[in-house]
Amino acid sequence: GQNHGQSSPGQLRSLPCAVNAWKESYLCFSVLPVKSLFLLFLTVTVFLSTLTPKFYFALTVTSSFISGLIFVFEWWHFRKYGTSFIEQVSVSHLRPLIGGAENSPPAPAAFSAGENETSRQNMPECKVWRNPLNLFRGAEYSRYMWVTGKEPLTYYDMNLSAQDHQNFFTCDTDALRPSDTVMQKAWRERNPQARIKAAYQALELNNDCATAYVLLAEEEATTIVDAEKYFKQALKAGEMIYRKSQNCHSQSPQHEAQLRRDTNVLVYVKRRLAMCARKLGRIREAVKMMRDLMKEFPLLSMLNIHENLLEALLELQAYADVQAVLAKYDDISLPKSAAICYTAALLKARAVSERFSPETASKRGLSTAEINAVEAIHRAVEFNPHVPKYLLEMKSLVLPPEHILKRGDSEAVAYAFFHLQHWKRIEGALNLLHCTWEGSKYLSFPAFGCLAERVCDFREIPSLIDSFVDYVLLSVVNSLVHICLLDSMLPGTFYPCRYFYGFILTLDTEK
Repeated sequence: GQNHGQSSPGQLRSLPCAVNAWKESYLCFSVLPVKSLFLLFLTVTVFLSTLTPKFYFALTVTSSFISGLIFVFEWWHFRKYGTSFIEQVSVSHLRPLIGGAENSPPAPAAFSAGENETSRQNMPECKVWRNPLNLFRGAEYSRYMWVTGKEPLTYYDMNLSAQDHQNFFTCDTDALRPSDTVMQKAWRERNPQARIKAAYQALELNNDCATAYVLLAEEEATTIVDAEKYFKQALKAGEMIYRKSQNCHSQSPQHEAQLRRDTNVLVYVKRRLAMCARKLGRIREAVKMMRDLMKEFPLLSMLNIHENLLEALLELQAYADVQAVLAKYDDISLPKSAAICYTAALLKARAVSERFSPETASKRGLSTAEINAVEAIHRAVEFNPHVPKYLLEMKSLVLPPEHILKRGDSEAVAYAFFHLQHWKRIEGALNLLHCTWEGSKYLSFPAFGCLAERVCDFREIPSLIDSFVDYVLLSVVNSLVHICLLDSMLPGTFYPCRYFYGFILTLDTEK
């Protein structure tokens, strides 16, 4: 009872022994992995040092030979089948294995009036999209080829268009109608003349074949007026077929596929008719047709019809209507585009560009409206940094492709081709874009956002580089010093750390 709460002399003597035993066991278990890793590193280093230059030469030649074979095979497969073999294998076989098929976005043709709003908003952003403002092959692209003798479209672009046409204008029930069977083969033809001939054959079998008129409008018509005539005939036939599909009470999968196809044909024809009206100068009529189309099929916003509407409204200088469209479609749940981002920046710049001056702004600072305009341009440049070079005419424009890569150079070409005139119409807008872009192009990496104000001053760039290099060197040296301090805990036979220890301490002392 008297010794309760007190330690005996024997217990006190055994306490240091227990602590030393615990320290030895802890150091043993903590140091062994480090020692094993270091020994493994030394083994690999010794093995690599024994390799002769002949080995590296043979390795280089072998890898180059295999890469050449893969390149030749890819070129042959693309020339014969119009698609990449590696891409085809990865999409068809590898994506289902890694679970990518469920998350892959469907083609625009898969959207129909029966889809709900939630599935549309949760749709992930695609990389390659069909150009909403794509030109007509016969009336525009072919004229360029006749004048210059150069192909305006690549084989890859035309192959994607052929896939789009098959998704839009064909379905499983085409075998029931001879004209649709002929058109199904026509969309697969590579030769334009063969496609046009097949379209006439389909019209001989059925004078109300809407897809045949669509093909003739796109490829045979040499003027926009001729294309509009064909599309009007396609609209008449398409509306009749669409009403028949709607009145059919069958709920079979075949009927749903046919209704989706007829819906796609009708939407495509009405959209192209609106584009014909826009190109022929009937802009208000085009705007009305686009608005009616968006009201009739509100769930088809993934086809980006609103981008056609934005361009037409900008031509009318109806900036309040443009802002209303942006308020609806510039949403986080919908995919972004260069048209949306740069049109939003154009409206913000319009409010301040006429009175903006870099010299005045540097003296008095930026106003709230100017800050909003600069931030909008920054967001647009961050989405697609290629657009300013075309808007500022630092790079020459070419005809836009039928498909664009989001945030890529092709999207920049397509946007600038149609919207450069709208930027030029607003006085000072391009000047504000140039001043903002010159500062933002050095801030492409978010990780260095904290250095934004300093990087804009070119005189401070050398000091920033010196500071960054000093920080990296100090971090590496300190890390190696801490590692080499383990030398005191390692056995005496473990000599490598001792050789590094003096060298690293010398570097740290000099620094």
